[in-house]
Amino acid sequence: MEGNLKRELTKFGLLAAGFLAFYFLPFSEKYVQEAIISGFTMLGSYAREHVLFCLVPAFFIAGTITVFIRKDAILKLLGPGARKIISYPVAAVSGGILAVCSCTILPLFGGIYKRGAGLGPAVAFLFSGPAINVAAIFLTGNAIGWEMAIIRMVAASISAVFIGLIMQSIFKEKGSGGFAMQESGEQISWQEAVGFLALQMTFLIVGGLKIDPIVKASIMIVSAVAVFIMAIRFKREMRNSWIGETWDFAKKILPYLFFGVFVAGIISSALPKSLVESLLGGNRLGSTLFASVFGAVMYFATLTEVPIVQSLMSLGMGKGPALALFLAGNSLSLPSMIVITRLLGRKKAFTYFGLVVAFATIWGYIYGNLI
Repeated sequence: MEGNLKRELTKFGLLAAGFLAFYFLPFSEKYVQEAIISGFTMLGSYAREHVLFCLVPAFFIAGTITVFIRKDAILKLLGPGARKIISYPVAAVSGGILAVCSCTILPLFGGIYKRGAGLGPAVAFLFSGPAINVAAIFLTGNAIGWEMAIIRMVAASISAVFIGLIMQSIFKEKGSGGFAMQESGEQISWQEAVGFLALQMTFLIVGGLKIDPIVKASIMIVSAVAVFIMAIRFKREMRNSWIGETWDFAKKILPYLFFGVFVAGIISSALPKSLVESLLGGNRLGSTLFASVFGAVMYFATLTEVPIVQSLMSLGMGKGPALALFLAGNSLSLPSMIVITRLLGRKKAFTYFGLVVAFATIWGYIYGNLI
């Protein structure tokens, strides 16, 4: 039911945005043609520059994390018996470890919260999960720059801890106990899992480096061959599970990503630069706050926020509002706000929404003016 509601609200939002755009902007036939051509041009550019050596390896890495990293051991650290110095940092970074995306963070959050995780760690996990997704960070680095990617990851992790602590201190809610999660299926040793993951990370990282082409190709080929050899040595069930999870990530994300890139290309051509500069230009407090609220309300499918922010930045959006949009846009959307309100109750939910907007605005303003 929640998934259907989310899809319907997303469709409504897209239709409303399209109606407003066509109503207020002075479109002509030539104008529309140029915008559509711009959308396809950006789509082709993204496919050439980011899919093969960025997204495809990232999907395999996400599949590896999902299959071979023991989620039960991580999630148990969020339980009510865990010390704050352990549970909050784990919650703040486990989104990257668990490879969660915006479509999976809500049921995972609901699961660990209902199983007894403290409100603070559960909320920290909810905030940071989508923001430090492996694929999102690497796509941000490749498309926009590694400064933005690193700041995005650091800001999300630190904000998650403080938002969780504030929520816990306000509502003083402890876990309900009974926290236990079992994970079925055989697991390889942690040494093999780390080695397998490290080889794929090597391929992904080196693929984005500007180094000697021969050295680059040699490292990538050796890494790919080593991954292939390790994979064929795994049991058939584990290998099929790994490939299946990788494909599942790809088919869930790529269609939305390609649509988002296409829309971003249209935005970069059709949206007046003066409008972007007036609402999101520079690194003013007002423009950063507007970006935070806009990001919190809008729905961005996983990774689609990257090309959209990139297009807005090309039209004059400041780097502070861009970071604010990343932080709030990944953590909230109108559909997710409805679900979170049902899970937490109105008082806790709206407190959380306010904290997300506030921290996104603060980080964006600091990054835009001081860093």
